[in-house]
Amino acid sequence: MPHSHSPVPSDADMAKLIEEVQQAADELSTQLGQVIVGQHTVVEQLLMALFCRGHALLVGVPGLAKTLLISTIARTLSLGFSRIQFTPDLMPSDITGTEVIEEDRGTGKRNLRFVKGPVFANVILADEINRTPPKTQAALLEAMQEHQVTAAGYRHALPQPFFVLATQNPIEQEGTYPLPEAQLDRFMFMIQVDYPSAEEELEIVRRTTTRREVQIEHVLDAERVLKIQDLVREVPVADHVIRYTLRLVRATRQPVRGQDDQRPPFVQQYLSWGAGPRASQNLILAGKARAVLQGRTHVTPEDIKAVIHPVLRHRLITNFNAEADGISTDEVIDRLLKTIGVDDASNSAAMKSVIR
Repeated sequence: MPHSHSPVPSDADMAKLIEEVQQAADELSTQLGQVIVGQHTVVEQLLMALFCRGHALLVGVPGLAKTLLISTIARTLSLGFSRIQFTPDLMPSDITGTEVIEEDRGTGKRNLRFVKGPVFANVILADEINRTPPKTQAALLEAMQEHQVTAAGYRHALPQPFFVLATQNPIEQEGTYPLPEAQLDRFMFMIQVDYPSAEEELEIVRRTTTRREVQIEHVLDAERVLKIQDLVREVPVADHVIRYTLRLVRATRQPVRGQDDQRPPFVQQYLSWGAGPRASQNLILAGKARAVLQGRTHVTPEDIKAVIHPVLRHRLITNFNAEADGISTDEVIDRLLKTIGVDDASNSAAMKSVIR
Protein backbone atom coordinates (compact mmCIF):
# COMPACT_ATOMS: atom_id res chain seq x y z
CA MET A 1 0.00 0.00 0.00
CA PRO A 2 1.55 3.33 -0.97
CA HIS A 3 2.30 5.94 1.62
CA SER A 4 3.71 9.44 1.48
CA HIS A 5 7.37 9.50 0.53
CA SER A 6 9.94 11.91 1.88
CA PRO A 7 12.01 13.98 -0.60
CA VAL A 8 14.98 12.26 -2.25
CA PRO A 9 17.95 12.74 0.13
CA SER A 10 21.25 14.24 -1.03
CA ASP A 11 24.43 12.12 -0.97
CA ALA A 12 25.48 13.70 2.33
CA ASP A 13 22.05 13.17 3.89
CA MET A 14 21.98 9.59 2.65
CA ALA A 15 25.40 8.87 4.15
CA LYS A 16 24.23 10.31 7.49
CA LEU A 17 20.99 8.28 7.39
CA ILE A 18 22.91 5.11 6.55
CA GLU A 19 25.20 5.72 9.53
CA GLU A 20 22.11 6.03 11.76
CA VAL A 21 20.74 2.77 10.34
CA GLN A 22 24.04 1.02 11.10
CA GLN A 23 23.92 2.25 14.71
CA ALA A 24 20.32 1.08 15.04
CA ALA A 25 21.20 -2.33 13.55
CA ASP A 26 24.08 -2.68 16.05
CA GLU A 27 21.73 -1.81 18.92
CA LEU A 28 19.18 -4.32 17.63
CA SER A 29 21.85 -7.03 17.50
CA THR A 30 22.91 -6.18 21.05
CA GLN A 31 19.34 -6.42 22.35
CA LEU A 32 18.64 -9.65 20.45
CA GLY A 33 21.94 -11.10 21.71
CA GLN A 34 20.59 -10.97 25.26
CA VAL A 35 17.94 -13.51 24.30
CA ILE A 36 19.12 -15.26 21.11
CA VAL A 37 22.47 -17.04 20.90
CA GLY A 38 24.11 -16.98 17.46
CA GLN A 39 21.85 -16.97 14.37
CA HIS A 40 23.53 -13.78 13.11
CA THR A 41 22.78 -14.53 9.45
CA VAL A 42 19.11 -15.19 10.25
CA VAL A 43 18.84 -11.89 12.14
CA GLU A 44 20.51 -9.98 9.30
CA GLN A 45 18.16 -11.50 6.73
CA LEU A 46 15.10 -10.69 8.87
CA LEU A 47 16.21 -7.06 9.14
CA MET A 48 16.81 -6.89 5.39
CA ALA A 49 13.30 -8.20 4.71
CA LEU A 50 11.81 -5.69 7.15
CA PHE A 51 13.69 -2.75 5.64
CA CYS A 52 12.55 -3.83 2.14
CA ARG A 53 8.87 -4.04 3.17
CA GLY A 54 9.06 -7.77 2.53
CA HIS A 55 7.82 -10.89 4.31
CA ALA A 56 9.90 -13.86 5.41
CA LEU A 57 9.34 -17.59 5.84
CA LEU A 58 11.55 -19.26 8.46
CA VAL A 59 12.12 -22.98 7.95
CA GLY A 60 13.73 -25.11 10.63
CA VAL A 61 13.14 -28.07 12.91
CA PRO A 62 11.37 -27.50 16.27
CA GLY A 63 13.35 -26.08 19.16
CA LEU A 64 15.54 -23.60 17.26
CA ALA A 65 13.90 -20.51 18.86
CA LYS A 66 12.21 -19.32 15.66
CA THR A 67 9.17 -18.05 17.57
CA LEU A 68 11.30 -16.50 20.32
CA LEU A 69 13.46 -14.73 17.74
CA ILE A 70 10.49 -13.18 15.96
CA SER A 71 8.73 -12.05 19.15
CA THR A 72 11.99 -10.53 20.46
CA ILE A 73 12.50 -8.59 17.22
CA ALA A 74 8.98 -7.18 17.58
CA ARG A 75 9.79 -6.06 21.14
CA THR A 76 13.02 -4.32 20.11
CA LEU A 77 11.20 -2.51 17.30
CA SER A 78 8.43 -1.14 19.51
CA LEU A 79 5.82 -2.38 17.04
CA GLY A 80 2.43 -4.01 17.47
CA PHE A 81 2.85 -7.79 17.53
CA SER A 82 0.41 -10.67 17.00
CA ARG A 83 1.07 -14.37 17.08
CA ILE A 84 -1.31 -16.59 15.12
CA GLN A 85 -1.00 -20.32 15.74
CA PHE A 86 -2.17 -21.94 12.51
CA THR A 87 -4.28 -25.09 12.98
CA PRO A 88 -6.45 -27.21 10.65
CA ASP A 89 -9.67 -25.73 12.09
CA LEU A 90 -8.60 -22.06 11.75
CA MET A 91 -11.06 -20.00 9.69
CA PRO A 92 -10.22 -16.89 7.60
CA SER A 93 -12.29 -14.69 9.94
CA ASP A 94 -10.17 -15.91 12.88
CA ILE A 95 -7.26 -14.06 11.24
CA THR A 96 -8.82 -11.07 9.53
CA GLY A 97 -11.71 -10.31 11.87
CA THR A 98 -15.48 -10.51 11.51
CA GLU A 99 -18.68 -8.47 11.40
CA VAL A 100 -20.77 -8.50 14.58
CA ILE A 101 -24.26 -7.16 15.16
CA GLU A 102 -24.53 -4.40 17.75
CA GLU A 103 -27.78 -3.04 19.12
CA ASP A 104 -28.14 0.58 20.15
CA ARG A 105 -30.00 0.40 23.46
CA GLY A 106 -31.31 3.93 23.05
CA THR A 107 -32.87 3.53 19.60
CA GLY A 108 -33.14 -0.22 19.34
CA LYS A 109 -31.42 -0.13 15.94
CA ARG A 110 -28.97 -2.84 14.99
CA ASN A 111 -25.75 -2.13 13.16
CA LEU A 112 -22.89 -4.23 11.84
CA ARG A 113 -19.48 -3.46 13.33
CA PHE A 114 -16.19 -4.91 12.13
CA VAL A 115 -14.08 -6.43 14.92
CA LYS A 116 -10.46 -6.51 13.84
CA GLY A 117 -8.60 -9.82 13.94
CA PRO A 118 -4.99 -10.48 15.00
CA VAL A 119 -3.67 -9.59 11.52
CA PHE A 120 -4.12 -5.91 12.44
CA ALA A 121 -0.63 -5.48 13.88
CA ASN A 122 2.78 -4.42 12.55
CA VAL A 123 4.56 -7.75 12.99
CA ILE A 124 2.62 -10.97 12.45
CA LEU A 125 4.04 -14.31 13.53
CA ALA A 126 2.25 -16.94 11.43
CA ASP A 127 3.30 -20.02 13.36
CA GLU A 128 3.31 -23.27 11.35
CA ILE A 129 1.55 -21.66 8.39
CA ASN A 130 1.37 -24.96 6.50
CA ARG A 131 -0.94 -26.48 9.13
CA THR A 132 -4.00 -24.51 8.03
CA PRO A 133 -6.21 -25.11 4.94
CA PRO A 134 -5.71 -23.13 1.70
CA LYS A 135 -8.81 -20.98 2.32
CA THR A 136 -7.26 -19.56 5.49
CA GLN A 137 -3.82 -19.27 3.89
CA ALA A 138 -5.44 -17.21 1.10
CA ALA A 139 -6.90 -14.77 3.66
CA LEU A 140 -3.39 -14.05 4.89
CA LEU A 141 -2.22 -13.71 1.26
CA GLU A 142 -4.45 -10.67 0.63
CA ALA A 143 -3.12 -9.01 3.76
CA MET A 144 0.50 -9.71 2.70
CA GLN A 145 0.09 -8.43 -0.84
CA GLU A 146 -2.46 -5.62 -0.53
CA HIS A 147 -1.82 -4.52 3.08
CA GLN A 148 -5.58 -4.56 3.59
CA VAL A 149 -8.44 -6.84 4.61
CA THR A 150 -11.79 -7.00 2.81
CA ALA A 151 -14.85 -7.83 4.92
CA ALA A 152 -18.51 -7.51 3.83
CA GLY A 153 -17.37 -5.52 0.80
CA TYR A 154 -15.42 -2.96 2.83
CA ARG A 155 -11.65 -2.55 2.80
CA HIS A 156 -9.81 -2.11 6.07
CA ALA A 157 -6.22 -0.83 5.82
CA LEU A 158 -3.57 -2.58 7.89
CA PRO A 159 -1.15 -0.60 10.09
CA GLN A 160 2.21 0.38 8.63
CA PRO A 161 4.82 -1.00 8.60
CA PHE A 162 3.36 -4.47 8.04
CA PHE A 163 5.59 -7.52 8.19
CA VAL A 164 4.58 -11.22 8.11
CA LEU A 165 7.04 -13.75 9.52
CA ALA A 166 5.86 -17.31 9.01
CA THR A 167 7.40 -20.50 10.36
CA GLN A 168 7.36 -23.96 8.84
CA ASN A 169 8.60 -27.31 10.09
CA PRO A 170 10.44 -29.12 7.25
CA ILE A 171 10.40 -32.63 8.70
CA GLU A 172 6.80 -33.21 9.79
CA GLN A 173 4.51 -33.11 6.76
CA GLU A 174 1.63 -35.34 7.90
CA GLY A 175 -1.62 -33.40 8.09
CA THR A 176 -0.15 -30.27 6.51
CA TYR A 177 -1.18 -28.10 3.57
CA PRO A 178 1.94 -27.16 1.59
CA LEU A 179 1.93 -23.54 0.47
CA PRO A 180 1.32 -23.24 -3.30
CA GLU A 181 4.11 -21.73 -5.38
CA ALA A 182 2.11 -18.53 -5.96
CA GLN A 183 1.90 -17.92 -2.22
CA LEU A 184 5.52 -18.90 -1.57
CA ASP A 185 6.47 -16.27 -4.16
CA ARG A 186 4.90 -13.59 -1.92
CA PHE A 187 7.59 -14.21 0.66
CA MET A 188 10.68 -12.19 -0.10
CA PHE A 189 12.95 -14.60 1.79
CA MET A 190 12.89 -18.23 2.78
CA ILE A 191 15.31 -18.23 5.71
CA GLN A 192 16.93 -21.51 6.73
CA VAL A 193 17.34 -21.78 10.51
CA ASP A 194 20.05 -24.33 11.28
CA TYR A 195 21.22 -26.06 14.46
CA PRO A 196 23.54 -24.02 16.69
CA SER A 197 27.25 -24.84 16.97
CA ALA A 198 28.51 -26.79 19.99
CA GLU A 199 29.65 -23.59 21.76
CA GLU A 200 26.36 -21.82 20.99
CA GLU A 201 24.34 -24.74 22.29
CA LEU A 202 26.42 -24.75 25.48
CA GLU A 203 25.55 -21.06 25.99
CA ILE A 204 21.85 -21.72 25.21
CA VAL A 205 21.70 -24.44 27.89
CA ARG A 206 23.47 -22.19 30.40
CA ARG A 207 21.05 -19.32 29.82
CA THR A 208 17.81 -21.27 29.73
CA THR A 209 18.31 -23.52 32.75
CA THR A 210 18.75 -20.76 35.33
CA ARG A 211 16.60 -17.96 36.70
CA ARG A 212 17.40 -15.09 34.40
CA GLU A 213 15.33 -12.05 33.52
CA VAL A 214 16.17 -9.92 30.51
CA GLN A 215 14.95 -6.38 29.87
CA ILE A 216 14.62 -5.66 26.16
CA GLU A 217 14.88 -1.99 25.18
CA HIS A 218 13.09 -0.42 22.21
CA VAL A 219 15.46 0.56 19.41
CA LEU A 220 13.21 1.63 16.50
CA ASP A 221 9.60 2.79 16.29
CA ALA A 222 7.19 2.59 13.34
CA GLU A 223 8.08 6.06 12.01
CA ARG A 224 11.82 5.32 11.89
CA VAL A 225 11.25 1.91 10.26
CA LEU A 226 9.19 3.60 7.52
CA LYS A 227 12.01 6.14 6.97
CA ILE A 228 14.56 3.33 6.63
CA GLN A 229 12.28 1.56 4.14
CA ASP A 230 12.18 4.73 2.05
CA LEU A 231 15.96 5.11 2.34
CA VAL A 232 16.57 1.58 1.02
CA ARG A 233 14.55 2.38 -2.12
CA GLU A 234 16.78 5.41 -2.80
CA VAL A 235 20.05 3.43 -2.90
CA PRO A 236 21.37 3.50 -6.50
CA VAL A 237 22.23 0.32 -8.42
CA ALA A 238 24.58 0.28 -11.43
CA ASP A 239 23.34 -1.28 -14.66
CA HIS A 240 26.02 -3.99 -14.62
CA VAL A 241 24.72 -5.20 -11.22
CA ILE A 242 21.15 -5.33 -12.54
CA ARG A 243 22.31 -7.21 -15.64
CA TYR A 244 24.22 -9.70 -13.49
CA THR A 245 21.09 -10.22 -11.37
CA LEU A 246 18.95 -10.80 -14.45
CA ARG A 247 21.44 -13.30 -15.89
CA LEU A 248 21.27 -15.32 -12.68
CA VAL A 249 17.47 -15.35 -12.54
CA ARG A 250 16.81 -15.83 -16.25
CA ALA A 251 19.25 -18.76 -16.37
CA THR A 252 16.76 -20.72 -14.23
CA ARG A 253 13.80 -20.27 -16.57
CA GLN A 254 12.57 -22.42 -19.39
CA PRO A 255 12.90 -20.65 -22.77
CA VAL A 256 9.95 -19.02 -24.50
CA ARG A 257 8.40 -21.33 -27.08
CA GLY A 258 10.38 -21.28 -30.30
CA GLN A 259 13.62 -20.12 -28.67
CA ASP A 260 16.71 -22.24 -28.04
CA ASP A 261 17.24 -23.55 -24.51
CA GLN A 262 20.38 -21.72 -23.34
CA ARG A 263 20.13 -22.68 -19.68
CA PRO A 264 23.22 -24.28 -18.12
CA PRO A 265 23.12 -28.10 -18.43
CA PHE A 266 22.67 -28.66 -14.67
CA VAL A 267 19.63 -26.33 -14.69
CA GLN A 268 18.07 -28.29 -17.55
CA GLN A 269 18.82 -31.50 -15.68
CA TYR A 270 17.53 -30.56 -12.24
CA LEU A 271 14.92 -27.77 -12.48
CA SER A 272 11.36 -28.13 -13.73
CA TRP A 273 10.55 -24.48 -13.09
CA GLY A 274 12.58 -21.32 -12.54
CA ALA A 275 12.19 -17.97 -10.81
CA GLY A 276 9.96 -15.16 -12.08
CA PRO A 277 10.45 -11.37 -12.25
CA ARG A 278 9.59 -10.96 -8.57
CA ALA A 279 12.83 -12.78 -7.78
CA SER A 280 14.82 -10.19 -9.76
CA GLN A 281 13.06 -7.34 -7.95
CA ASN A 282 13.65 -8.90 -4.54
CA LEU A 283 17.32 -9.59 -5.25
CA ILE A 284 17.93 -5.93 -6.08
CA LEU A 285 15.93 -4.70 -3.07
CA ALA A 286 17.69 -7.11 -0.73
CA GLY A 287 21.03 -6.02 -2.18
CA LYS A 288 20.11 -2.41 -1.40
CA ALA A 289 19.18 -3.29 2.19
CA ARG A 290 22.42 -5.21 2.68
CA ALA A 291 24.43 -2.28 1.34
CA VAL A 292 22.70 0.06 3.81
CA LEU A 293 23.31 -2.33 6.73
CA GLN A 294 26.99 -2.42 5.77
CA GLY A 295 27.24 1.37 5.53
CA ARG A 296 27.44 1.69 1.75
CA THR A 297 25.50 3.95 -0.64
CA HIS A 298 25.73 1.58 -3.60
CA VAL A 299 25.03 -2.09 -4.39
CA THR A 300 27.77 -4.49 -5.50
CA PRO A 301 27.56 -7.97 -7.09
CA GLU A 302 28.74 -9.34 -3.71
CA ASP A 303 25.49 -8.08 -2.19
CA ILE A 304 23.50 -10.03 -4.78
CA LYS A 305 25.55 -13.18 -4.10
CA ALA A 306 24.97 -12.79 -0.35
CA VAL A 307 21.17 -12.68 -0.64
CA ILE A 308 20.56 -15.03 -3.57
CA HIS A 309 19.96 -18.18 -1.49
CA PRO A 310 17.07 -16.88 0.69
CA VAL A 311 15.53 -15.11 -2.34
CA LEU A 312 15.69 -18.03 -4.80
CA ARG A 313 15.53 -21.23 -2.75
CA HIS A 314 11.69 -21.27 -2.57
CA ARG A 315 11.21 -20.04 -6.13
CA LEU A 316 13.04 -22.89 -7.87
CA ILE A 317 11.19 -26.17 -8.38
CA THR A 318 13.39 -29.23 -8.65
CA ASN A 319 12.41 -32.33 -10.61
CA PHE A 320 12.71 -36.09 -10.12
CA ASN A 321 16.35 -36.09 -11.29
CA ALA A 322 17.29 -33.71 -8.49
CA GLU A 323 15.43 -35.79 -5.92
CA ALA A 324 17.12 -38.98 -7.16
CA ASP A 325 20.58 -37.36 -7.01
CA GLY A 326 19.93 -35.62 -3.69
CA ILE A 327 20.32 -32.14 -5.20
CA SER A 328 18.68 -29.26 -3.32
CA THR A 329 17.77 -25.83 -4.67
CA ASP A 330 20.65 -24.36 -2.62
CA GLU A 331 23.11 -26.60 -4.50
CA VAL A 332 21.61 -25.50 -7.83
CA ILE A 333 22.11 -21.86 -6.73
CA ASP A 334 25.73 -22.61 -5.75
CA ARG A 335 26.41 -24.01 -9.22
CA LEU A 336 24.66 -21.01 -10.78
CA LEU A 337 27.01 -18.61 -8.99
CA LYS A 338 30.06 -20.58 -10.19
CA THR A 339 28.78 -20.74 -13.79
CA ILE A 340 27.57 -17.16 -14.37
CA GLY A 341 30.19 -14.46 -14.04
CA VAL A 342 29.68 -10.85 -13.02
CA ASP A 343 31.04 -9.52 -16.33
CA ASP A 344 29.89 -12.23 -18.69
CA ALA A 345 30.42 -10.46 -22.03
CA SER A 346 28.53 -13.09 -23.98
CA ASN A 347 25.31 -12.12 -22.23
CA SER A 348 25.81 -8.35 -22.00
CA ALA A 349 24.25 -7.50 -25.34
CA ALA A 350 21.20 -9.62 -24.70
CA MET A 351 20.74 -8.16 -21.24
CA LYS A 352 20.97 -4.57 -22.52
CA SER A 353 17.88 -5.15 -24.60
CA VAL A 354 16.15 -6.58 -21.52
CA ILE A 355 16.96 -3.49 -19.44
CA ARG A 356 15.67 -1.20 -22.15
